[in-house]
Amino acid sequence: MHKCITVCLSGTLSVFILSGCTSPFDTPVQSPFDTSRLIMPDGASLSDSIYRRDELASTTEREEQTPLAPPSLDGSVGDFVSYALFHSPEVERAYQQWRQAVERLPQVRALPDPRLTLGFYLNEVETRVGPQQARMGISQTFPWVGKLRDREDAAAKGALAAWYQYQDAQLRVSERVLIALYNLAFLDSTIKITQENYDLLISFEEVVRARYRVGAGSHPELIRVQVELGQLDDRVEGLRVLRPSYVASLNAVLNRDPEIHIDTITDLPGWVASGDAKEVSEMAQEFSPVLQSVNSRIEQARIETEVARKDGYPNITVGVDYVLTDQARNPSTPESGDDPLMLSFGMNLPIWREKYDAGVRASIARRLSISREFEAKENTLASQVYQSWFEHTDADRRVRLYERSLIPKAQESLSASLAGFRTGDSEFLDLLDTERTLLEFSIAGERARAERGKALATLNRLVGHPVPVKNDNQSQSETDINSEEVQP
Repeated sequence: MHKCITVCLSGTLSVFILSGCTSPFDTPVQSPFDTSRLIMPDGASLSDSIYRRDELASTTEREEQTPLAPPSLDGSVGDFVSYALFHSPEVERAYQQWRQAVERLPQVRALPDPRLTLGFYLNEVETRVGPQQARMGISQTFPWVGKLRDREDAAAKGALAAWYQYQDAQLRVSERVLIALYNLAFLDSTIKITQENYDLLISFEEVVRARYRVGAGSHPELIRVQVELGQLDDRVEGLRVLRPSYVASLNAVLNRDPEIHIDTITDLPGWVASGDAKEVSEMAQEFSPVLQSVNSRIEQARIETEVARKDGYPNITVGVDYVLTDQARNPSTPESGDDPLMLSFGMNLPIWREKYDAGVRASIARRLSISREFEAKENTLASQVYQSWFEHTDADRRVRLYERSLIPKAQESLSASLAGFRTGDSEFLDLLDTERTLLEFSIAGERARAERGKALATLNRLVGHPVPVKNDNQSQSETDINSEEVQP
């Protein structure tokens, strides 16, 4: 009899454990949000993306895996961005939040745990076939038709929203790296230009000193050029003292010690966006991970409304009870000692409708709230794209103005002033004014280049997709203030 009990219970448990994989009331089709088939924006499935990101993530929880070597820095923009994305705690946090959302899928699609009960009669119930001694049972609850599938779909939309937030985190870190690089490049270029002007003034001082020796120059001219030298020297030293703070800002984005040395950066790509503001704004509406994340949350809320409605439907419970019965007092009694087996059905009664109706209303309100959030972010994104486009194009206009017009003219003016000063046709103050103008134009041109690059980095972050660009780098010789034209 006990062997029969064991076999019966084992078979019953197997049936209910296997039934926990699906509901008999659900359509037997594979969910479209199965993690092995859900395609991410980069063309990979969720599971593939997890595996690939695991290779790049921190290995503290994956000690048995062979970690990939982190990207190195050789000075290129791409290497700086790759290094930052590899080491950024902000990107890692967003990635782990996405993984957390993905891991909810197998949780919400699973059936409730089966329930096993065991009871003993304190006073045995005497029946015709013998006294009943104990009762064992197992039951499984099945949610209403489609409820598990809807929960999984809602969780999948939540995971997709977290994926877009992960993409946005990567874009934000990339933008911060580029902005820090352009700031440092502008500072290094300013130091270089100012130092070149300082060297140029030294040569002017030698000319003034030679003229003063032969009586062709005046002492005030010599004092004036020495004052200018002192001011430029102070300016150069002030810029050099400022550089460690810029380096610390870049190292902070790279998640490194703030005092790690970074070589001089003076030649970043001169990318210029093509198209117009309207085209870029339309790209942002299509590709922006911020908007796509909110849109996925809207879909999640819509599906959760269906789940809330189905919460008001009953759940079905199916169970099997086995009663352990001893031998009857009269062994000749038919069916003596047979153990009864009972199949049971049950359901909850969702009669307190107010709480279920309130749940539906709450999910609808949440969806409407997120929809308004989508509209607000859409409007904000459009205005930010237009603002960044204006900043980028205006900076590009100033780059062209300085490099193609003002700086060459200032160089020509400096050469003419120097020639006039040599022949005595112009005053030394005119020479200093033209030198000072060339210095300011050169620095303003570098500032415009940096602002153009930073605005483009912001545009790429807002759009969430590479903005079409063309390279507008020009030869440094076009703006070299130490050209032969201005050599004394």
